[in-house]
Amino acid sequence: MNVAMGQYAVSRHWQENAETIISLMRRSHEGGADLLVLPEGVLARDIADPDLVLKAAQPLDGPFLSQVLAASRDNAMTTMMTVHVPTQGDKALNVFIAIRRGEIVARYDKLHLYDAFAMKESERVTAGDRIPPLVDVAGMKVAMMTCYDVRFPELARALALAGADVLTLPAAWVKGPLKEMHWEVMCTARALENTCYMVAVGECGPRNIGNSMVIDPLGVAIAKAAEAPALVFAELDPARIAHARDVLPVLANRRFAQPELNNN
Repeated sequence: MNVAMGQYAVSRHWQENAETIISLMRRSHEGGADLLVLPEGVLARDIADPDLVLKAAQPLDGPFLSQVLAASRDNAMTTMMTVHVPTQGDKALNVFIAIRRGEIVARYDKLHLYDAFAMKESERVTAGDRIPPLVDVAGMKVAMMTCYDVRFPELARALALAGADVLTLPAAWVKGPLKEMHWEVMCTARALENTCYMVAVGECGPRNIGNSMVIDPLGVAIAKAAEAPALVFAELDPARIAHARDVLPVLANRRFAQPELNNN
């Protein structure tokens, strides 16, 4: 599978973000990508206005996604991103969507909300209550996770046991002491401990680190972006997964049952 990581700084204006995404989709398709992964919260962002995620939220049939879906109709490339969608109680859902040929082919509502490091995502966002589905892309099983989810190894393990070959992680990873180290360590750990590929795509800009990366099933970084906007390609090889699971059979050797989702 040829994967593209579209790292960019999200604007406060959804029209500008739609144009950026459509350009990244075109360039990724021209580059032979089967899968394009974009950052978290691509509809609108402003570090000076944290309520923008609520004010700018749109339904999945709104004008933002309608434009993006229309741009995806003419090819079989799968594009993944997260957007904020209005919900009950004056909040939004942080919805991870996979689109292909003008349709939404999979959806996941973010489970773990970022109530950490003096931030409180749950003030504006309602948590999901279901483990994400797997998406078939170019003969591989692709799993969906969102940003803070990477700090919870149970989710990645549940997805690996369900058959995932690739973990995808759109993120808006906030800068701060040790935060880049946390990002690299945990993205690498989730790949290595589950012998899966990890495709982690971070928003860049004044608040967030960028630093998108592809980690292979033995913990090797095979592609990386820095702190600036970038479109980075990588090849994911099923034979590498088979080799990793042969020499490091952690999934077969485990002594614990499959993790269960707690909705309490």
